[in-house]
Amino acid sequence: MYSGYIGCLIYMLKPTRRTSDNKKGRIYQISNKYSCLIIFAGANILIYSFPVLFVAALGCLYLQLEKYIDRSKDETPKESRFASWRRPALVNGPLGIVSWIELSFLVMFLALLVWSFSAYVHSMFKNITRQSAGNMGEFVWEAKLESAALLLGLVGNISLAFLFFPVTRGSSILRVLGLSSESTIKYHIWLGHIVMILFASHGLCYIIFWAYTNQTSEMWAWNKFGVSNVAGEVALLSGLVIWMTSFPRIRRKFFELFYYTHHLYAVFVVFFVLHAGFSYSCISLPGFYIFLIDRYLRFLQSQQRIHLVSTRVLPCQAVELNFSKDPGLRYDPGSIMFINVKSISKIQWHPFTVTSNCNIDPDKISIVIKSEGNWSQNLYKRLASSTPVDRLEVSIEGPYGPPSTSYLRHDELVMISGGSGITPFISIIRELIFIANTTNCKTPRILLIPAFKKTEDLAMLEFFLPISGTSYDISLLQLQIQAYVTREKGPSPDSQKLDRSIWFKPSTLDRPVSAVLGPNTWLWLGVIIASTFVLFLFLIGILTKYYIYPIDHNTNIIYPYYAKSMIYMSLLCMSMVIIATLAFFWNKKRNSKELRQIQNADAPTPTVSPRPELWSSNVDRELEGLPHYSFSRVTTVHHGERPNLKNILMERKESNVGVLVSGPKKMSQEVAKICSSRAAKHMHYKSFSFDW
Repeated sequence: MYSGYIGCLIYMLKPTRRTSDNKKGRIYQISNKYSCLIIFAGANILIYSFPVLFVAALGCLYLQLEKYIDRSKDETPKESRFASWRRPALVNGPLGIVSWIELSFLVMFLALLVWSFSAYVHSMFKNITRQSAGNMGEFVWEAKLESAALLLGLVGNISLAFLFFPVTRGSSILRVLGLSSESTIKYHIWLGHIVMILFASHGLCYIIFWAYTNQTSEMWAWNKFGVSNVAGEVALLSGLVIWMTSFPRIRRKFFELFYYTHHLYAVFVVFFVLHAGFSYSCISLPGFYIFLIDRYLRFLQSQQRIHLVSTRVLPCQAVELNFSKDPGLRYDPGSIMFINVKSISKIQWHPFTVTSNCNIDPDKISIVIKSEGNWSQNLYKRLASSTPVDRLEVSIEGPYGPPSTSYLRHDELVMISGGSGITPFISIIRELIFIANTTNCKTPRILLIPAFKKTEDLAMLEFFLPISGTSYDISLLQLQIQAYVTREKGPSPDSQKLDRSIWFKPSTLDRPVSAVLGPNTWLWLGVIIASTFVLFLFLIGILTKYYIYPIDHNTNIIYPYYAKSMIYMSLLCMSMVIIATLAFFWNKKRNSKELRQIQNADAPTPTVSPRPELWSSNVDRELEGLPHYSFSRVTTVHHGERPNLKNILMERKESNVGVLVSGPKKMSQEVAKICSSRAAKHMHYKSFSFDW
């Protein structure tokens, strides 16, 4: 249905007056029949906004029903017929690592923009003659420049329609398409560059046109009807600030500058709507609207204080944070969670991979943080000090998981990581341990190749098993670990240091981690999308009938365009806030009631903590003395060398090898280059890199 909508959108955007009039004619007739309710905006809402929101709501229903499908009885899934299209096509380039299917869609999207612009140009330029230009007091080239400026804005609006989809973390559309916001962030970057190039060209062409025709006063025009130039300039300036601070060198050196300036997206969108008008903005508003719902729900979730049960501090400057979890919360291996520690920074949020497994750890959700930046270093110092804090006030957003990926379809899995990049593989291996112990499914052989700088970093391998040990037999999993220590030629005395566990004091205000809308999150999200849209239509209908229509009488020359746009945007936001808030607090109240019932029954709950005398205690353990003999027997450590990835991968003889890589950009590129070669057709590449 989403592909069908895209096809309809392209057809609707076909830039010929006759075709456009024929397609919209019937909808405008229906809209005008009920003009007291919706007037002109109704047609564009029906054409451009409704289909996207309908597909999003339908996707929520599909994902909700998918939860009730029992996958445990399924046979080992076979590799998709499109697997070869997911192989890397470009490795070393400005676009990063791009698969064949991504490259194909990128080419098609650029072709759509070129076709749209050329068709618009052909349609408009044929009406520009010396006579028509002379009647306007312009040269032919000036008239064509003005038309080209307008067309660049029209084509830029097509790109803007897709800009916010990749950064909507809880998007049902991405999930149905088998994507996640983490894997599609590069699409947002590509679209951002395209949008700003088109809009910057749009503004520059108009400035040149006004300068040559002595109309520079138009730059300060805020027209009561039609286009408001000042609003467009404000939108363009805010977009340029976002664009300039998003280039890789600036983003990496001044990340906070990049992060804070990106919040100007609200200014950009508001003034864009004031510039173009709400009716025309309906093309690009659906993506932003779905993003806005997701952003508001994340805000509501982030206001809750989460129960941090314990932490595990390792001498390699890594900590594991263990949070209480609602047993009904399910997430997939490789999920991420954003956390905020107010005692370190009230405004900084950082994403970390979830390392626990919801099957092995039903009442706990964990993340591992390696001390590599200022924020993580401050956190480690607080927890590793001789007088650690007895509690931390933590807020979370998430978890957000990738589409459920079955690793059982591979005969062998090769997991390659660098440093803290090992964290995504912890939850994957725990999931495979659970499957090997509880089902008859054949699990793939696993070759884990972690690369660390120092010997003490080998302690990161201990995170593969819970702190209290495990009742699951790891020997049932065909696991082999080839660990590499690149900067030391032998074991270090520091590797014998003890790790430490700290239990935190509970608080009555703390809550376990749970889905933002409860166990039926997808169903409630679909209800929010549909109900908000219906409420919005109802409100603009009432407002139009009893306020705007008595003033304007459908003339569109009395009531200001920008005032209508501002009112419509306000009603849209108000509808979203009302419905989303009611849904959130309804589910919060119901979940609290269920937790109290469990506590009254004296059953174990996620909020149970150790005895008071153990709070903030140091439970030291020797890393070498853990009773994980089967785990240590499969581990081989290589000191003073780097893994020869090409030789290791080319030695894989199985017919279906999954190659997972998580680490620095150069490592990901090296592995992608190997997997894209002709000799590696049996290898299937997947990257967990977050180096954007």
